[in-house]
Amino acid sequence: MHLYKFWQYYFRLPNLLRLLATVFILMFSFGLLIHLIEPEHFTTIFDGIWWAFVTGSTVGYGDYIPLSTLGKILGILLILTGGGVVTFYMATISATTIKQEESLSKGDITFKGENHIIFIGWNERTKQLLEMMDKHHKKEEFVLIDHSLNQLPYKEHNLHFIHGDPTADDILEKANVQAAKYAIVTADPAKKERQADQTSILTTVALRGNNPTIQIITEILMKTQISNAKRAGADTIIRSNDFMSTLFYHEIFRTSSLRPFELLLEILSNQQFSQCALPEKLVGKNFLEVSDYYVCSERLLIGIIRNGEVSLNPPFEQILTKKDILLLLEGM
Repeated sequence: MHLYKFWQYYFRLPNLLRLLATVFILMFSFGLLIHLIEPEHFTTIFDGIWWAFVTGSTVGYGDYIPLSTLGKILGILLILTGGGVVTFYMATISATTIKQEESLSKGDITFKGENHIIFIGWNERTKQLLEMMDKHHKKEEFVLIDHSLNQLPYKEHNLHFIHGDPTADDILEKANVQAAKYAIVTADPAKKERQADQTSILTTVALRGNNPTIQIITEILMKTQISNAKRAGADTIIRSNDFMSTLFYHEIFRTSSLRPFELLLEILSNQQFSQCALPEKLVGKNFLEVSDYYVCSERLLIGIIRNGEVSLNPPFEQILTKKDILLLLEGM
């Protein structure tokens, strides 16, 4: 009965572990046998196991060799059986490693980490965001979910790739969304605006359904879909079209030969934004006084978040309260 349970457990092991166990059992058996056959030459069982491994792996140091006929027959059997098993084990390891790398590149491997950031959609915005993250937050772990890519070499990008539909529960489970802290949903550039927003909203619903506490940042192209994105569970909504339209407008009607917005975007791309709670010692101070406080540490106060509303460059005399969140631009 115990032997039956042992074999049940043995055959439930992963292939590599089962194969490794087979190698050890085989080498131990041959080592024990050669010790029993030639106890004067192989004085300990370990000497026999050492000989079995050296012979079975075809290394052949020659420090231990069978002297009797029975011992030599055992050596022949070891070469025929053990050598093949060891060679097969090494080949299996190589094949498994290659298969693992291919599976990672194809997005078939489940992510096991926690407190990671999930990106939905592979596009230029995602690439630039990853570069910024890698520059300023090297310790963060990233997972990309995308259905359009068939392969993404994992060694070239600091992320774990999952291939599939981000609205499907099984794909989100592969990305371990239950343990993620942020999800960034980017609009699909290959779709029309309304269709892209509908997909983003559906993805937001799926993310929120699988993790009620995850912070979701959703890109929305059409202004009419903002309320739907909020109802879907988005914590933050990025309106990229509104921002780009403003840049186009100012560029068309600029009177200077300089291109201030292009230069501004280039400068800001090298900066790092952050937000923090108002320190206790600054409660009751006005915006100008708080701004002067952060200038000393080479940080620029550009606005505040109050009651969920963002206020950029508020009046200097505005008094800041304990619940205000500061928006800061870090130095170079």
